[in-house]
Amino acid sequence: MSAHDLSNLGAGFTHEAFGSQAVFRVALEALSHPGRCITVRHDSEVPQTGHPASAALLLALLDSDATLWLSPSLANSDAAAWLRFHTGCQLVTHADQAMFAWVAAGDAMPALASFSQGSDNAPDQSATCVLDLPLLDASAVSAGSESGAAQWALRGPGIQDVNHLSVDGLALDFLAQWTANHASFPRGVDLFLASAQQLVGLPRTTSIQLSGGL
Repeated sequence: MSAHDLSNLGAGFTHEAFGSQAVFRVALEALSHPGRCITVRHDSEVPQTGHPASAALLLALLDSDATLWLSPSLANSDAAAWLRFHTGCQLVTHADQAMFAWVAAGDAMPALASFSQGSDNAPDQSATCVLDLPLLDASAVSAGSESGAAQWALRGPGIQDVNHLSVDGLALDFLAQWTANHASFPRGVDLFLASAQQLVGLPRTTSIQLSGGL
């Protein structure tokens, strides 16, 4: 990376420790309350490519020991250079090598089973995936969907009864993949779904059904 390239990169958190801690708390809240949309507040100068909420999340989570897989729209973008410069993370070309993955809206996501699943003895060694979506809404779930978005009902730890979520932009077989991921507990990947400014946590312990199938 040339000096010119570095000069064009946006800054990270103004105060690295405080900024990272604040976003990390948002990540914990999202995973503790699956299906809840949590706003990510930060002061970093995020890249032009990818959702700002995802960029801030990965800025807080990654370090020089972390391996990161990026979908095609992100891999050769300012987002890749920005994260590599600010966190020192190692970019990998194969999904199964990644501790973290970031998939841009519109890019195909590798099958969940292709990421590191961890093991029964070390479930924490599984991958964490961040998926940018064009629609993510926990406030407007109805029997029908004018936008074609999927209407989800989420259950599991951290959910009192059921949480509802509207999502768009996922593969048609995503729920089948997620059902298999959920059934593999304690193995399996954890996900963050992202809109431009908000995150939703989907830990592997969460069960998802279509709302119309209740």
